[in-house]
Amino acid sequence: MTDATDLDVTAAATAMRSGGLRAVDLTAAYLDRIERFDTSINAFVRVLAPSAMKQAAAADKRRKAGKALSSLDGIPIALKDNIDVAGCETTNGLVRGSVARQDAFVVEHLKASGAVILGKLNMHECALGGTTDNPHHGATHNPWRKGLTPGGSSGGAGAAVAARMCAMALGTDTMGSIRLPAHYCGVAGMKATTGLISTRGVAPLSYRYDHVGPLTRTARDLALVLPMLVRHDRESPESVPWPDKSWAFGPMLPDLMYWRIGVVDSFEAMPVEPGVKAGFERGLDALRQADAEIVPVSLPGFDATATRLAGLLISEADAAHALGDRLDKEPEAFSPGLRQMLEYGRNAPASRLVAAERVVVEAGHRFRRLFEQVDLVIAPTAPQAAFPHGGAVPLDQANFTLLGNFSGCPALSLPVGLTDNGLPVGFQFYAAPFREARLVAAASAVESLLGIQPMPHLKGMARRATAAR
Repeated sequence: MTDATDLDVTAAATAMRSGGLRAVDLTAAYLDRIERFDTSINAFVRVLAPSAMKQAAAADKRRKAGKALSSLDGIPIALKDNIDVAGCETTNGLVRGSVARQDAFVVEHLKASGAVILGKLNMHECALGGTTDNPHHGATHNPWRKGLTPGGSSGGAGAAVAARMCAMALGTDTMGSIRLPAHYCGVAGMKATTGLISTRGVAPLSYRYDHVGPLTRTARDLALVLPMLVRHDRESPESVPWPDKSWAFGPMLPDLMYWRIGVVDSFEAMPVEPGVKAGFERGLDALRQADAEIVPVSLPGFDATATRLAGLLISEADAAHALGDRLDKEPEAFSPGLRQMLEYGRNAPASRLVAAERVVVEAGHRFRRLFEQVDLVIAPTAPQAAFPHGGAVPLDQANFTLLGNFSGCPALSLPVGLTDNGLPVGFQFYAAPFREARLVAAASAVESLLGIQPMPHLKGMARRATAAR
């Protein structure tokens, strides 16, 4: 018999619509998996079981009365712990936080859609890092192999979706922090055009580069979920309205025959692991099979290392501003490594910050110009597959993801299989601002040709039946 947690969001929503699945049963199944596996994986910092079951029962009652709120009504989700849920502590990856007085804007709308909130997810401390080896809440382990990173900073989100401990999760992305966990954990993850999904009620890292976005098992799930997240927030200075005030995806498996898809010459010159390169070639072959035209494009003067360092400096300075009061009053709340990064950003001279800003702005501008030539740009998501906790952290993790944040363009990571040693890799799509529908449609076409990525079996990760959580 198929476990209800084997269903992606789309299939679960269909099953509930047809009466073949109840939200309370689906929620109980996810809570059972959290109970069985999260002691080993450590994706959750807080499980909200009683309220989740209450929300699921309410969803079933609405559906039985023919008053379902949306396709997400009754779907169990989880949230990165820098996203506010009213009445729940938001730690932002620190040892302690404060209880939120109201829901984040995105949570408010997910609740209005009937989504069931399972709990809050582990993350890299204050979202400033890419491993989710958290000094306060412990390391989150990659469900594909214990001891490996799930990526960061939304590592708990990537791990929870891959381990089938929630149907979808919300993460945040400042230089790749949704797409990197999606790549390392073998799930789909997306950041939309800058400002299209409100960040109000989310602990800030960098106001200018922060994004909220979904991690799901499939690209088709992203098509279902994104319309629930895209809302203009008049109370947020970063929020932007959808230009044509509509959200039309059109055919999810489009004819790609006339699509021009760019491969950036300087991306091709960057070193990547053989398994990542093989995954990228699988994605390319699928696009060619769909009759898309693959064309080379150039990004003159792009230096990934210089651009990454410039963006990191700006993020450190922005984070020092956002976290400055607490840093002054409660420095012991931060790990020594994070304190050092924040002080570095706080003390950076204005001349360095202006120079860094120019590097980032010019790189983003040149990247947006590529979409005058092509419909999409493709790249690996990261140069490497998941690596061990406790070892050297690759400095180039975000080299392929950072331009999405610096340009404002939407970006999506889709799983495209496993390396020879059984670790997942992602294939990244970029589109021009506000072309999310094009992005998701192309990813769905590739997914239909390559097949949906299987989830890990979690061998040896289940707790003993008598063990306490």
